[in-house]
Amino acid sequence: MIARLLVCVSLLLGAGVSWAALPAEVDAQPLPSLAPMLERATPAVVNIATRSIVRVPRNSLLDDPFFRHFFDIPERQRERSNHSLGSGVIVDAEAGYIITNHHVIEAADEISVTLRDGREFQARMIGVDPQADVAIIQIDADNLTALPWADSTALRVGDFVVAIGNPFGLGQTVTSGIVSALGRSGLGIEDFEDFIQTDASINPGNSGGALVDLHGNLVGINTAIVGPSGGNVGIGFAIPSNMAQQILQHLIDFGEVRRGRLGVSSQNLTRELAEAFGIDDSRGVVIIDVVPDSAADKAGLRRGDVVVAVEGRPVRNAESVRNIMGLMLVGHEVELDIVRDGQRRKVVARVDARDDRLAGAGLSRLLKGVMFINAETRNGRAYVQIGQLERGSRLYKQGLREGDIILSVNRQAVAKVEDLREAVKKDKDAVLLNVQRGRSASYVLIQ
Repeated sequence: MIARLLVCVSLLLGAGVSWAALPAEVDAQPLPSLAPMLERATPAVVNIATRSIVRVPRNSLLDDPFFRHFFDIPERQRERSNHSLGSGVIVDAEAGYIITNHHVIEAADEISVTLRDGREFQARMIGVDPQADVAIIQIDADNLTALPWADSTALRVGDFVVAIGNPFGLGQTVTSGIVSALGRSGLGIEDFEDFIQTDASINPGNSGGALVDLHGNLVGINTAIVGPSGGNVGIGFAIPSNMAQQILQHLIDFGEVRRGRLGVSSQNLTRELAEAFGIDDSRGVVIIDVVPDSAADKAGLRRGDVVVAVEGRPVRNAESVRNIMGLMLVGHEVELDIVRDGQRRKVVARVDARDDRLAGAGLSRLLKGVMFINAETRNGRAYVQIGQLERGSRLYKQGLREGDIILSVNRQAVAKVEDLREAVKKDKDAVLLNVQRGRSASYVLIQ
């Protein structure tokens, strides 16, 4: 059967049959193409290569000097170099600011940026936000092209989008698709999630790249994929441009994201609860607890109030409220639309500062140059994380990096920065840290 088909194909080709090509125009009108838009947009998307030095711990028999001498084993290399690839987007051509994902440059000692025209530059870190997986780096270069920001709240499911990045280190690559869903959260990928979902092909190396609309405006930062083998299966996620832009401004102004706090615990409004509260719409969140003396308490919010909008934006769920509040500057007056006793009203609250930062300089000379922050997992488990770390600090020299999690100090478990403060007070001559990075943990002695 296969041989017969091959003979038929050969006869057709031999008979001079030609395959029709896609015409350049139809009815004297040129076919639509993304090429003109991409010629403007692609110079703003860069390839990022990082190099990090990892110290090899001394924890095996091979590190015993007597064992090595007896068996004539050369001393093992104490450091190794790790490399990674990703993408970034130039968002300020004059200042040289580039936005990317935190996981692209995490723990990097060197960050190299390659432009579309082949120029290569060493970048410096401006600030990172591990909780939203955003980082800002800067290069000193002329004749840069920046992508203009789009309003991601104007996106609709079905809008066409284009992903630009550096998948698998192949070099700049463009893929297209549509917006598959909006407001994706609860995925457990980041602490703050409000993702755009797209079927435009996103693969490893696309992280930090651009998701643009058909005008070439930046609607999102490509961040994550869902795939059983780590490759594209048509489910990719991008951080919305509005969220990324707010984080960018925080990082440029302060070097960190100074998240505010409303001071409430809440749960999603279900249909059953909506009926119980006399509300027609089931979108919103129910306040189940108010922290005493918090912004919410001072504004007069109560248990049982239903928040239906924040700053005029309808509230979908508790996660959306957390995202909105987590990006507001301390001192900002936020307007909330609530329903109380069946009546809709407006409440204005002044955002509180989160007391979750602890400078190491005030604790011990051993922890100088370190900023610790409080964080928590999606299921509410609290932990301490390194928020900022100076390159010359003792912890940096021991291989610790921003984003590392501190499990214990001097064998005492810590869940908050206050726990760390108390643990360090007991021994100022040496600090034994149990540090987690990714799925592995190790002890580091600082002395």
